[in-house]
Amino acid sequence: MRRTFTYMERDLRRWIRGRINVITSLIMPAAWLIFVGLALPIRFTDNYLDFITPGILVLTMLGASLQGGALLMFDKILGFLQKFLAMPAPRESILFGKILAITLRGLMQTTVILIFAIILGADLLHPVFLVQTYLILFIFGVLLSSVMTTVALGLDDHDSYAAFNSMIAMPLFFTSSALMPYDQMPGWLAFLAHLNPVSYAIDAIRDLQVGIIPLTTIGGLLIGAACVLSLSVYVFRRATI
Repeated sequence: MRRTFTYMERDLRRWIRGRINVITSLIMPAAWLIFVGLALPIRFTDNYLDFITPGILVLTMLGASLQGGALLMFDKILGFLQKFLAMPAPRESILFGKILAITLRGLMQTTVILIFAIILGADLLHPVFLVQTYLILFIFGVLLSSVMTTVALGLDDHDSYAAFNSMIAMPLFFTSSALMPYDQMPGWLAFLAHLNPVSYAIDAIRDLQVGIIPLTTIGGLLIGAACVLSLSVYVFRRATI
């Protein structure tokens, strides 16, 4: 476990030192809050900022997770991964450290966005439910970062990873329940949104907004994260033999 935290700390330090990366990772979610949450004339709710904020929080975690696989990709390209594998620490600690660093990075970003939403006037969760909100974001982050580290293991260069990232980022967000409720969507879009794991994380946070603890959704996300993490460990072991 100590080795896992060592690898996690290394990646977090490297990210924090890149101040431009930290700032730019917050620009898009903040822009969504301002230009979409405050500007669009929406009729299905009186306070669209409250409605869209859970979607922006999950979008922020989604962006952090999708970009996070690049950490492993660069370590492969620059040769650091091979050096880490030569160390006596368990190999899986490298992977767990990456996934934990990506997820914690996303939680830091969502905290900033959450504070920004409150400043803009969002009427959000009771403090008691904030713990569950962070739990949902953490599980969702583990799920997505496990997927993206697995993808990074299977690709040979950063351009391929960036292309894959671009291909799935916007479809995942726009086919979710982030921007509108299911009953306001066309039938085909509502069908896709119900299949999208991003929607489950968003809907769970919205349930917490109205005082409902979504145990079934949290359990489903947890099972999904455990399954994907197990697959990621398997692929990592095969790739590093």
